[in-house]
Amino acid sequence: MLPAYISHSDCVRHEMGEHHPECPERIGAISDHLLIKGLLDYMRPYDAPLASEEQLARAHSLSYVREIANMAPGEGYAQVDPDTWMNSYTYLAALRAAGAAVLATDLVVQRKATVAFCNVRPPGHHAERNAAGGFCFFNNVAVGIRHALDVHGLERVALVDFDVHHGNGSEDILYDDVRVLMCSTFEKNLYPYRGSVPRGPNMINVGLAPHSGGEAFRAGVTEHWLPALDMFRPQMIFISAGFDGHREDDMGNLGLVEADYEWVTRQIMQVAQRHAQGRVVSCLEGGYVMSPLARSVAAHVKVLIGAD
Repeated sequence: MLPAYISHSDCVRHEMGEHHPECPERIGAISDHLLIKGLLDYMRPYDAPLASEEQLARAHSLSYVREIANMAPGEGYAQVDPDTWMNSYTYLAALRAAGAAVLATDLVVQRKATVAFCNVRPPGHHAERNAAGGFCFFNNVAVGIRHALDVHGLERVALVDFDVHHGNGSEDILYDDVRVLMCSTFEKNLYPYRGSVPRGPNMINVGLAPHSGGEAFRAGVTEHWLPALDMFRPQMIFISAGFDGHREDDMGNLGLVEADYEWVTRQIMQVAQRHAQGRVVSCLEGGYVMSPLARSVAAHVKVLIGAD
């Protein structure tokens, strides 16, 4: 039984125009670096399937799912919000990204994989129940979480999100689901300009000041996430793995480095070993400068798969 590595070539075909930060090259930068570091030698590759309408509708309204399908242009671009666009491949890529989370859930719950990392795009954590935005169309981790709960019958699932931006979409979908605990760190006063007041008692939102660095990040996780996770005792953990808090990524100003992503992954894996039989699914979110993105993902995956 090996860790799963899930991706698909359709995820590279989606693009939102020249110079857009959420670019196709992200997928290759990550896969190339994982290959160079030898980490893919310890993982079994899988092609991401297409998520079904039924699977998507566990996290989104059916009308929204069909609206996104109908917005896909035959050629050129369709604008969804000020910074989010669709090309003719976007809908397929979004289905693959959500389908990756579903497949990862199946593999890990059925003990066909120890853990799973989904190198997919578009990202998902800004996609709300009825709205796209922030480069996101379907909420990949929320689709996976609801699959774990509603199909596999798990009773308690945790979502941890360390992207530099708050996962407003995940909060919108999950804030009233008592079966889910969501723990989020993010930079204050940054898009989507939400998260300072949690929408539900199952939301542990830790806003961090700009330039606060790894010490504040680690303190937030230690003081807020870990006690809540141990009290909740999740049976499975999903990670919204965003790496745009890195000090070399100008999308934010937190000033994190690879060692911080390695450290937080280790904390998550220890919680998973205590409560969740080691069951973890990680899905790529942000990270927009190729070198720090690839290095940070490698630091994360190394601990995720137990190769550290």
